[in-house]
Amino acid sequence: MDGGAGFPGTQPVSRSPEDVFRDYRARQAGLIRALTTDVEKFYVMCDPEKENLCLYGLPNETWEINLPAEEVPPELPEPALGINFARDGMDEKDWLSLVAVHSDSWLMSVAFYFGARFGFNKESRKRLFTMINNLPSIYEVVTGTAKKEPKEKTPKSNSKTNKSGSKPSRHAEPNSRVPKMPPPKDEESEEEEGEPQEDQESALCGACGLGYDDFWICCDLCETWFHGKCVKITPAKADHIKQYKCPSCTGSKRAKV
Repeated sequence: MDGGAGFPGTQPVSRSPEDVFRDYRARQAGLIRALTTDVEKFYVMCDPEKENLCLYGLPNETWEINLPAEEVPPELPEPALGINFARDGMDEKDWLSLVAVHSDSWLMSVAFYFGARFGFNKESRKRLFTMINNLPSIYEVVTGTAKKEPKEKTPKSNSKTNKSGSKPSRHAEPNSRVPKMPPPKDEESEEEEGEPQEDQESALCGACGLGYDDFWICCDLCETWFHGKCVKITPAKADHIKQYKCPSCTGSKRAKV
């Protein structure tokens, strides 16, 4: 991006948050290419026998390995120095992940350097961060965690399963069953549910009397919650049950612990 370069006292050309975001996205595309599609070439170029090397993402969606800028202060914030020195001392995946983290940090510093140079106010900075935050990070792309994230959250009003061991809602829709729950004591889930710790700890299985488990199912008659394994109901089987009745409500023997 031109217009943001220069030293204090130089009048920059006015740019919008969208302009800075386009620059960010282009540089990020180049860095992702270096660490994925062009990873073999990138690995060879990061020779530990060479001097301190830096990985740069360029505004034309390409990348380059080069020595750091000689001028002080530099025209733009500099990326991590000496990434080549750690190459042979680490597992390759760990090394690439480390470079990805430093590249994410560098991109953010460049973006907000431009924001400062262009005089962004609070709303402009917030708009820029929101656009950036909607993109997966380089680290997420390189490690594959971006692909594992769910596309959308299941609405709380339609969930028949218990999150984080918290007490299930008695007003949940009868036929909505989600087989998995996140690990217990997850802070984000606690904030979403907005329930006190006492309620979370009091959610117990109607069969075995224990708390957290991977899969729960609720009786549509007595509204008692059970571990799926305690009443011999699997997530796949639950998907085909229109109305679930527990052993007590069907007159059969309570499931064994």
